[in-house]
Formats: sequence, C-alpha cells, structure tokens
Amino acid sequence: MATVKVYGMPLSSCTARVLTCLIEKGVEYELIPRNLAVGEHKQPTFLAKQPFGQIPVLEDGDLTLFESRAIAKYVAYKYKDQGTDLLRHENVEESALVLVWTEVESQQYNPPISTLVYELLIKGMYGMTTDQADVDAQSEKLGKILDVYEARLTENKYLAGNSYNLADQNHIPYTYFLMKTSAASLINSRPHVKAWWEDISSRPSFQKVLTLTQK
Repeated sequence: MATVKVYGMPLSSCTARVLTCLIEKGVEYELIPRNLAVGEHKQPTFLAKQPFGQIPVLEDGDLTLFESRAIAKYVAYKYKDQGTDLLRHENVEESALVLVWTEVESQQYNPPISTLVYELLIKGMYGMTTDQADVDAQSEKLGKILDVYEARLTENKYLAGNSYNLADQNHIPYTYFLMKTSAASLINSRPHVKAWWEDISSRPSFQKVLTLTQK
C-alpha cells in the first residue's frame, strides 16, 4: 500500500498539480477523493488536516501538508534522486532559476489566469454571468506577462533553462483550463509560448492525470 496519500479530486487544478508532480517523480500514491459538492472538505475530520478546508492535502507517513505548490516542492526535493530532476538540484544556478520562475508563476501568472478560468469557464458551469470588464482587464494583464514569457522562451526551451522543471510544471493545470476558453488565443498567438505549452502539456505525467478525470 502506498504511504503517500492525496486527498482531493483530479479535476481540481491544485490537486492536478500535486498528482502530476508525484507521477513525474515516480512516486506511488493513493488518491482519496473528496466530494466538494457535498462539503466533505468542510467536515471536522478534513479540517483537522487542512484548517482552511481546501484541497489537496498530502499525507506522507506522519507528515501532513497542504498548499499545492509547497507539496510539489516537497515531493520534488524528497524524491530528488528519482524521476525527473524538477529542482535541477545538482546545479545551483539552474536551481535558483527554478525558484525564481516558480515564484513568477505563483505571484504574476496565477492571479490573472485563475480569474480568467473562473470567469470564462467556472461561472458558465454554474449558470453565473461572466464579468466581461474583468475578463478584459485580466486578459490585458496576462498578455503582458506572456510577452515576458515569449521573450524568455525565445532564448530557452523552458522557463528556467533547457530542462523541464518544477516551474514549468506548476503552470500546467490552470493553463489547461484556459485553453478550453476563448482566452486560449493569449497562448496561441505567441509562437514560443505555444510551443512550450504543447511540450509541457503532452508529458505522460499530466496525460495520466487527465485519464483520472475521466473515471
């Protein structure tokens, strides 16, 4: 039985981030689904693991972690000697660049893209009205960020160098959902960003996560 347990649901972008990392590192895990529709993530037993009532949660033996980016970094570090070297730990300069671009994803990229996914995809699923003014504002913000990415990816195959790493991987879940909306043009209109996206999203680790969403 796998000692690593993940509480969440594959359709959740944050759960998908953790599962992709575990698969990329070749770590066996057990996925324990949490049904958000009936509030399983707000029950006392779950709140004891994650006091903010959000998914995912990872348990590794006696250690319990939440926050998907922190979990992914932990997995990449603990299992650094197996699977893909997501931290570039043998090269201090490359490792530093991975840290820089993981921060860029979290602080610059995530705010506008998560809002766009919410406005253009999630709201429609629940019969809510899209705020077009917000869509326009966030599209402008994300476009400027992607201009930086385009320049960066002109010089490097991946964000932190020429090897796939944690910074690239952290971008996958929300970008996947963005590509199902009209805002996909923000990616497709930038040739180096588009090529990068097609590369990272086609990796077997993420493709396996997608199969989990179909079960």
